[in-house]
Amino acid sequence: MLFNKERRIKYLGFNDFWYTLIGIITLSFVTDYLFNNSFARYSLIEAVINWSFSLLFTILNWFFMRSVIFYLRKKYPSFQDTVKRIIIAFIFIIVSVPMIDYIGSAIIGTIFYDNYHYYIVERFKVLLPIVIISVMIQAIYEAVYYHAMLKKIIIEEEQAKQIMVQAQLDALRNQAQPHFFFNTLNTLRDIIDQNSKEDAKEFVDKLSNIYRFILESGNSNLISLRDELKFARAYIHIQSERFGDNLQLQWDIPETVLDRMIVPMSMQLLLENAIKHNVVSRSKPLTINVSIKQDHVLVENKIQAKSTQLPSTKLGLKNIEKRYALISNQPIEIKNDGHTFTVALPLLTLSDQNK
Repeated sequence: MLFNKERRIKYLGFNDFWYTLIGIITLSFVTDYLFNNSFARYSLIEAVINWSFSLLFTILNWFFMRSVIFYLRKKYPSFQDTVKRIIIAFIFIIVSVPMIDYIGSAIIGTIFYDNYHYYIVERFKVLLPIVIISVMIQAIYEAVYYHAMLKKIIIEEEQAKQIMVQAQLDALRNQAQPHFFFNTLNTLRDIIDQNSKEDAKEFVDKLSNIYRFILESGNSNLISLRDELKFARAYIHIQSERFGDNLQLQWDIPETVLDRMIVPMSMQLLLENAIKHNVVSRSKPLTINVSIKQDHVLVENKIQAKSTQLPSTKLGLKNIEKRYALISNQPIEIKNDGHTFTVALPLLTLSDQNK
């Protein structure tokens, strides 16, 4: 376990090789200095021998507690078991330190009884400091592991949140596409009723190009305004087959914002809603203005409510609102003053996405 880096990181939360090595050496010198001060009291050889006893006890205590920590991490690995691990480890310290000290002292006393009797007797007086030091070592291990587990839980929760958000976005995106398909089929039906067979064929050809765009951007949460404009203009082009000059679009989009990002199909859904809910006729032509204002795309039209409204799924605006809410902290803005209906879509960058 000492030389298996992956297992150390897994069960301890960090690679403790250098912490163990430096800790044992440091504590052995500290223990010897506090309770024997061998290098000041004895000759160098005797001091080294005395220090080696401190080193031996330090190694035994350290690795015993380290083994206990590994055992507890395997048996009680969860974040909720932290208190249980701490209590059990503390009990092990209380029991193991006197036991190791007694056994080690008995062995050393048998070998060096004549020369080191004083050292062995005094050893029992320092059990409390040794317990305290052992508790501190265990506390450091547990604190690091606690931090590692907490970090892991936060990462897992964030990953779960991202997966959930992505699933919601996928559902909303997949919801928007059938909605568009439903409305284009209604348009195609009107063209078949009112126009020639060739017009209907041309409409289907243009519609296939639009669906190619939908498929290509199907897995994207954001696309460039440049690409969304291409899609929106293609959509308006096929609607012009139905309404002719009765449908007018005023585009005021500067080149400088074309690389900014927008939710896919959002502009198209707004244009679709404007056409669906307003009168578009020779007597009342519908003009839709698309412009840029304060880092927003504005889609604006005069309200020309139909006398008999078509059944509405009420999906378009809600869909856009939910997708923007999931992707960023910048909401869309909707304004209806009774005369003009305006929706402002925030222009985003990739860094604006919620993390």
